[in-house]
Amino acid sequence: MRRLAILAHLAVLARDGGHAFTFPVQNARVVSAPSGALSVATDHNRWETEIDSAIDYASMTSLPRHPSNVEANEILEETETALRSMQEKVLFHNVHMDEGDDAVAADAEFEEEVPLDMEQESVYANSYVDLGKVDTVGFDYDYTLVTYKKELLSLIYDMALTRLVEEKEYPREMLTSGLKFDPFFSIRGLAVDRENGWICHLSYTHKVAVAWEGRHRVPRPRLVEEYTGKRALSPSKRKKRLKPLNDLFSMAECCLMADTVQFFLDRDIPFCPRSAVSDVLGSITGTHISGDFHRRVAKEPERYFEDKPNLKSVLDKMKQSGKRLIFVSNSPFWYCDAGMNYVVGPGWRDQWDVVITSAGKPAFYTEDNRPFREVDATTGKVKFKQVNYLQKGRVYTSGCLTELTKCLNWRYNPNWRTHSNAEDEEEEAPYDDIYNPLNNPNVMYIGDSLFADLVDAKREFGWTTAAVTPEVGWEIELQRKTEFIIADKAIEMLLNSLRLYQRSLGTGLRSKEDLQVMDKMERIVSRWRDEQTRLLGNPFGSVFRARYTPSLFAHSLRRYCDLYMSNVGSLRHYSPQHRFYPESPKLLSHEIRGSNPECCDIDDPIFDPNCF
Repeated sequence: MRRLAILAHLAVLARDGGHAFTFPVQNARVVSAPSGALSVATDHNRWETEIDSAIDYASMTSLPRHPSNVEANEILEETETALRSMQEKVLFHNVHMDEGDDAVAADAEFEEEVPLDMEQESVYANSYVDLGKVDTVGFDYDYTLVTYKKELLSLIYDMALTRLVEEKEYPREMLTSGLKFDPFFSIRGLAVDRENGWICHLSYTHKVAVAWEGRHRVPRPRLVEEYTGKRALSPSKRKKRLKPLNDLFSMAECCLMADTVQFFLDRDIPFCPRSAVSDVLGSITGTHISGDFHRRVAKEPERYFEDKPNLKSVLDKMKQSGKRLIFVSNSPFWYCDAGMNYVVGPGWRDQWDVVITSAGKPAFYTEDNRPFREVDATTGKVKFKQVNYLQKGRVYTSGCLTELTKCLNWRYNPNWRTHSNAEDEEEEAPYDDIYNPLNNPNVMYIGDSLFADLVDAKREFGWTTAAVTPEVGWEIELQRKTEFIIADKAIEMLLNSLRLYQRSLGTGLRSKEDLQVMDKMERIVSRWRDEQTRLLGNPFGSVFRARYTPSLFAHSLRRYCDLYMSNVGSLRHYSPQHRFYPESPKLLSHEIRGSNPECCDIDDPIFDPNCF
């Protein structure tokens, strides 16, 4: 079987065309195929469909040739050999691994230096942060303190769809046509274009890298026509046309928008995209405001909430280190209480110095005249009395940061005595009269939504900000897969080959043949990028990359967040006085590539199939 598999692979590589399914797929098995080539079957129908139409790997390692330039062809031949050798080695490695060859396993070149779970559980730093100086830590609730199973987004999708039909008189057929939330379609950080209903993935320069109309990808010519040659809108048009879909709840919003458009397109039903976008967004908002899904989740917490075994220990450690804890959520108290009782247990409020629900972020940060109201923790009713100061153990609603500062009697940093020799509690605190407890970097806020939770906290008040981005953990696991590593290495080889190829052509004008080779090479690079997107399991690819450039989401994450992590539980691996040091903040090509910014020689280690 081993020899047959390898010979089949080599035969496919020797042919022009044909399908070489050389990469392993999770939960996959090798099966025979009528064509004689290797095929892959999985237990997941969705993946079977994708694999049936998988990319032709043989053509992706067959590089064009120049009709007359010998030096250029040597570069192309060397690159082609390196690409094919890399694939052959991986196939040989995986066939041996499937048969339980311990010697190959012991000698595997693919062993990760850092354990996967450690990398997924790391806290990543964009800037220097000294937790020892942080005296106050605020937390969001949804997708931060509590996280949800996929059933929640399905519930929101179904409720919003019903609302579309019942309140906006959309076709009743939509309720019986099989429309369901697809967790493999949408990602966070997208935007919907109000003018055409397209779902767009933006780069950090606001360029539309990928767009989908319904469930079909918008071809490049239409993108160029719609968004001009640069595929980007002016700031004023961008503000009018694009509605950001930045938080994890918005994945249901994105999916329902695409399905609604596709429903109309499939049935040739005329529709106004702007109205459809407005209706879908309104139905999602109405589902949130009505509290319908909140009530369902609160009744069945075990069905919708994920377990958080490490949350209580994280909060306890922070509290024991002398840090103040502030709970600030946009959700109503009774809903927060249900979730926190499930993940932490009864008496969860004892850990918190301040509990604020229905806060109305981001208005909580930006407005300065929203008074606090107290919530009766037993009945959930809002009391009429004026709130002049906030007490531990009580629950509050509405409010704003300006009022929060006024209503707190925190006149000094709670940790100042840890660094002093003072024994008398009456000794004057060094922060008196100059210490503003909520307008300095010693306050850290942790949340999942960049623009609802973190941007204004950083921009307006200078807080230290930490983002909960579960995509970090998911993508790290996927990007460690052998097939993704190979695709990444192939792109690196091909781009470097293009640089060397251009250097061989000199500085004169390019001939038609010169440009044709480059065009073909660029198309191969694009196909490898498509393969990376396929491996990530959704049509938009990485949350952090818009094709080959950083996404707008990644740019905002870097700009407004000092730290980010896959979940709050990751903090258990760090001391409350841990100091985070950022990775090298290189941004420009000359900084990254060093002394050889254009390319490396053909005998560079990246062309060695044994180097990884």
